[in-house]
Amino acid sequence: MYAKTHSASVVGIGAFPVEIEVTIETALPAFQIVGLPDNSVRESRERVVAALHHAGYDWQPRRIIVNLAPADVRKEGSAFDLPIAIGMLQAMGLIEAKDLDDTAFLGELAFDGVVRPAHGVLPVAMMLHKRGVKRLIVPQKNVDEGAIVHGVHVFGVQSLDEAIELVTGNSAQEPHTLDIDAVFAAASSRHTTDMKDVKGQLGVKRALEVAAAGGHNLIMVGPPGAGKTMLAKRLATILPPLSLAEALETTTIHSVAGLLPPGQPLVTQRPFRAPHHTISDAALVGGGVGVVRAGEITLAHHGVLFLDEVPEFQRNVLEVLRQPLEEHRIRLSRTRMTVEYPANFMLVSSMNPCPCGNFGSMRRECRCTPQDVQRYMSKISGPLLDRIDIHVDVPAVNVNDLVQLEPGESSRSIRERVIESRRIQNERFAAHAHLYKNADMSTKDLEVFCDLNAQAKQALSVAMNKLHLSARAYDRIIKVSRTIADLASSQEINEHHVNEAIQYRNLDRPYWNA
Repeated sequence: MYAKTHSASVVGIGAFPVEIEVTIETALPAFQIVGLPDNSVRESRERVVAALHHAGYDWQPRRIIVNLAPADVRKEGSAFDLPIAIGMLQAMGLIEAKDLDDTAFLGELAFDGVVRPAHGVLPVAMMLHKRGVKRLIVPQKNVDEGAIVHGVHVFGVQSLDEAIELVTGNSAQEPHTLDIDAVFAAASSRHTTDMKDVKGQLGVKRALEVAAAGGHNLIMVGPPGAGKTMLAKRLATILPPLSLAEALETTTIHSVAGLLPPGQPLVTQRPFRAPHHTISDAALVGGGVGVVRAGEITLAHHGVLFLDEVPEFQRNVLEVLRQPLEEHRIRLSRTRMTVEYPANFMLVSSMNPCPCGNFGSMRRECRCTPQDVQRYMSKISGPLLDRIDIHVDVPAVNVNDLVQLEPGESSRSIRERVIESRRIQNERFAAHAHLYKNADMSTKDLEVFCDLNAQAKQALSVAMNKLHLSARAYDRIIKVSRTIADLASSQEINEHHVNEAIQYRNLDRPYWNA
């Protein structure tokens, strides 16, 4: 006796179809799963048998073989439990299911037959829609996530019995519907933090506004207690809202990682990831033994990756950021597969100016020797610093600013200027699919979109010779200048735009390199 059901598995942030074939033979009792399953798939035997017995289905001991095709691709996860159970019931003749060629299943089974949530429902639904599959049966807690994709009839089930009623035609359940536009529009863009909470630091706030407007990477250098972490956490409050396409891609990443909050089928706010300095390079960029997982840089896609006290991170961990910062993606190669993850994020980092944190301070004496300062600064390599567009000093907060009762400028007003700047960039790059913001421009793009007048060129030339900047730093200054001009609604890049951008290369100055 033979039966076939359909399911899917996830690789990277995409999905591929999996056919589940079940054959029942009169032979010595056995239950075998083939088709390159991992341990969690092999353990489906115990979960499926217990769930079927709890549902009241009994059978004579037989030889059961389950094949997961294609057999040359590794399968992982527990979401194959439900389709395996349905296939076994069909093969044994215990249920008479309707035509299931147009139906896919996802779901883990508990011993009592409850269907538990699965990861990666959204990319699976997208893949099924492209392949013309019309019906998807998923755990009830995943039904909103699956219903995001129009064109696929998504049904949510809470138990194995409900799934059986659906496939045998004994259920009156209608496909679940979700108005994604309404969900996206109703999603709150309000944050619990606000830029107006920050006292003083007007120059740093301006640098954050420029970084948000152009999507530029940024590093803040200042003594402990100056507010670097506080400012970084409020950067997300001035970033432009996610577009629907960005929200879908971000949701796909978090769905595969199993990080979607309960009751939230769509990620509507830009991610903010702040890993601890003890993180490994594999956890940062992704990887793993046997199973490849997304790292923090992918989870920060379309958002912010914040590295607090960046010199405390291992040198090899920081160096793996160089390629993703340039290419906006990370390719992970293993023996059996190569997986590519998106990684278009803003890198925001902070650090003290020296080990004790008081170098250059007018209030406290620095206890570090020049060698200590240089050793501390050298923990961040020159090539990595070149990839950070904006370097800004964060001075200690003035006591007069701390006692001031007047709140600072709110995130809302800053965000309006950032959104207007991004609108200008969208119009500029409308005919260039690979460009979304100023930070994405290549050297060739700078020649097309960044028109410097004669005075601006002269100012940049003087700075390059005086500060001994690299060619990459030259490009970064022009990109930041373009963003500053956009914030001023200026088509041409003027001298004062370039001068402000040059001020954001603090770590290139002799003050730090002496």
